[in-house]
Amino acid sequence: MRKILITLLITLSTAFITTKVTKYNITEDKIETQVAKLTLDEKIGQMLIIDYRKDKVDQKLNNILTTVKPGGFIFFSENITTYKKTTTMINSIKDSATIPMFLGIDEEGGRIDRFKDIKDYSYEKIPPMSEIKDEQTAYKAGTKIAKILKDFNLNMDFAPVIDVYSNPNNKVIGNRSFGSDPYLVAKLGTSLAQGLKDNNIIPVFKHYPGHGNTKTDSHLALPIVNKTKEELLKSDLIPFKEVANNAEAIMVGHLAVPKITNNNIPASLSKTMINILTQDLNFNNLIITDALNMKALDNYTDKEKYELAINAGANILLMPNDPIKAIELIKQSLKEKKISEEQINNSVYKILKTKNKYLKN
Repeated sequence: MRKILITLLITLSTAFITTKVTKYNITEDKIETQVAKLTLDEKIGQMLIIDYRKDKVDQKLNNILTTVKPGGFIFFSENITTYKKTTTMINSIKDSATIPMFLGIDEEGGRIDRFKDIKDYSYEKIPPMSEIKDEQTAYKAGTKIAKILKDFNLNMDFAPVIDVYSNPNNKVIGNRSFGSDPYLVAKLGTSLAQGLKDNNIIPVFKHYPGHGNTKTDSHLALPIVNKTKEELLKSDLIPFKEVANNAEAIMVGHLAVPKITNNNIPASLSKTMINILTQDLNFNNLIITDALNMKALDNYTDKEKYELAINAGANILLMPNDPIKAIELIKQSLKEKKISEEQINNSVYKILKTKNKYLKN
């Protein structure tokens, strides 16, 4: 009996010593192995969600897809003409990838409806979020949006908006918000997101740290949020704190918060602001920038945008101006040691973890 116990102890000790301990898991992590197999270019490509404003995969887009191997693609109204043509384009993009892609769209309901001009596809219209008053209706809205997206083989929705509508002069958010009560916004946003998730659509909550109290549209200029951290924690940040544990992805907006950062750096490029999201609000999943071609970022070069966003903690760079050039610029930043490959690896790990959970080839 003693010999058996000794043999067993030796076996267990050997197993423990030879088991690979990683930063992600006590045992060998399959996703970490996936990351290790990718080239540097492929890793950077996974961090890009790109756009292309035509209704077919032409030679230029095909070259981008082949060269960049992007982690995702976001579709707009310009891509959506007829059902057949749109699904052909989406499926061509999907089939170009060896790693499944995030195939996303801004389909919020109300006035943000990318399918509104399609002629040969009928679907139930979703009302503005301001008209939704209870969790059941919000959940049903999520399921209805999910049905539309699934009909087109899409798998990610840049919704719901969980900005607290607290400034009546704010036209960019307005009725896209569930309202002015941050706890109600959180509940309704969570319910709509659950309707998406239950139908295998990945929701992206937006726009951290809250676009509801601004007057400026970040598509056109840089909005300023004149609140302290304490003030935000009692208002605009409440919905993000409430959803943090269950959210797969959060989009960070191009909003300056000078009373926190002591300058006008946008939250999307600010380590201080993203640290509040990850440390104070305890969010540990995908962090996505808002579109990097928006005029709110006009004071930055493309290289500066990528460096700052990656150093701040963003995992996905949405809509870089030139995806092929973006890879070269990020590699240049790595060579100059302005960013690290560990940051790239950590982001790709999170991306593949989410894809393994939701997407299939």
